[in-house]
Amino acid sequence: MDVLSRVTVGPPAHGGHCVARVEGRVVFVRHAAPGEVVDVRLTDAGEGRRFWRGDAVAVHEPSPDRVPSRWPEAGPGGVGGGELAHLTLPAQRQWKAEVVRDTLRRIGHLELTHLAPFTVHPLGDDDAGDGLGTRTRIDLVLDGESRAGMFRYRTHDVVPLGEMPLAVPAVTELELFAPGRWEGLRPGTRIDVVAPSGGPVVVLCDGRPVDPQHPARSLRASGERRGRGRGRSAPARVAVHEQVPSSVGDLAYRVDATGFWQVHRDAPATLVEAVLAAVRPERGQRVVDLYSGAGLFTLPLARAVGEEGRVDAVELNERAVKDARRNLHAQPQAVLHVAGVTAPVVDGLAGPADAVVLDPPRSGAGTDVMTSLTRLRPRRLVYVACDPAALARDLGTAVEHGYDVVSLTGYDLFPHTHHVECVAVLEPRDG
Repeated sequence: MDVLSRVTVGPPAHGGHCVARVEGRVVFVRHAAPGEVVDVRLTDAGEGRRFWRGDAVAVHEPSPDRVPSRWPEAGPGGVGGGELAHLTLPAQRQWKAEVVRDTLRRIGHLELTHLAPFTVHPLGDDDAGDGLGTRTRIDLVLDGESRAGMFRYRTHDVVPLGEMPLAVPAVTELELFAPGRWEGLRPGTRIDVVAPSGGPVVVLCDGRPVDPQHPARSLRASGERRGRGRGRSAPARVAVHEQVPSSVGDLAYRVDATGFWQVHRDAPATLVEAVLAAVRPERGQRVVDLYSGAGLFTLPLARAVGEEGRVDAVELNERAVKDARRNLHAQPQAVLHVAGVTAPVVDGLAGPADAVVLDPPRSGAGTDVMTSLTRLRPRRLVYVACDPAALARDLGTAVEHGYDVVSLTGYDLFPHTHHVECVAVLEPRDG
C-alpha cells in the first residue's frame, strides 16, 4: 500500500482512529494521537472509497502524550486489541471521553450541559500497574505452524505472539507463547484462557479443557476416554466460579467458561456498585433487569429488594440462562424470563416498575425497545453501555419520550484499547 507523508492528524473518532484530511479526503489513522504529524501507510484505500484507512508508521512531530508502546505486537500492521497502547493512561481516558461526548452530540443530539463534565474513571490500581495485567480472559488461535496468536487487525491472518502484557499474571505465568507449546494441535484451533476469581486458570482448545503444559497430550487422552464410550461427543460445558464483593454482601456466580463475563478483574464489582448506586433499590420494590446474562446485576438487586420485592430478569442465551438459574436459585424474588428483549416482551412486563436496568450488546436496545421502556414509566432507567454510538441513539430515543439524562459516568474497563463502558441514569421529566 502507498504511504502518505507528513499528515497532520486531527481529533479522535469512534473505533480507535484519529481523523485526518488529505486533499479533501477523510483518512482514519490508527496508532496516532491528535495533533501529531505522521507518515500514514494506507491499509484500505481506493478512488471509489468514501474514506481511507491507514496506520501511522513514522512520527515526525509526536504528541506529548505519546509513550513507547506497552504492546508493540498490537502496533501498526499487528493484531487488534491494543490500539491506544502508545498513549499515557490519562490521555487514553481523555480520548475516550472526547469520543463519547462527540458521539452523543452527533448521533443522539445530546449536549448534556446540565451535567458535570463527562470523565472516564480508572479501575482499582490500574494507574499503578500502567493498565497492564488486568484481563482475566483471552482468546487465541493457532497459526499454520501451531503457534498461538491473534488475528491481524481487520483480517483473518493469524499473527503469532510472543507475549500478552494485558493479561493477569495467572495467565502470563502459563507461558502460552513458549516455542512448541501447542505442537501437535491443528492450525486454526481456538484457545480460550480463563482466570476466574474463584479457582485455577482454565484452558480450552476448541471448547475442550486441556493441561496448558501438555495440551496435545491431554487432548489425545480426552479423545481416548471418549472413544471408550458411545463415540465422539460435543465438547462438555465447562463452568468456572466468580466471586464479586459488593455492598449487599459477597456474591458467588457459576458461569460458562466461554460465556460472557466482564474481562477486567475489577469490572464486575465496579459495575455492580455503579448499578446499585444508580438504582438505589429499597426493600419491596420491583426492578426489571434486561439482557441479564448470568445474573451479574440480578443477584445483588434481588438481595437489595428482599423477599418482599421482585426482580424480573430477561435473557435469551441458553448458556447464560442455565447459569442464571443456578446463580439465582436462593432468590425466589428473582423471576427469570427466557426471551429476547423486544418491544412486545417489554410491554408484557406491564405494571409498576421502580427501576429498569439494561445492559445490551454493542448494537444497543433500539428505538422500539427504548420506546416501550418509557411506557413502563419507571422512576429510573439505568443503561450500561459498551458502545457510544448505540448509547447515543438509545438515550436520544428516551429523551424524545419524556426522560432526562441525570447522570453519565465512564469506566476504563479496557485500558490500551478504544473501548469504554458508560453508565447512564435517566429519570422521567415530569418527576
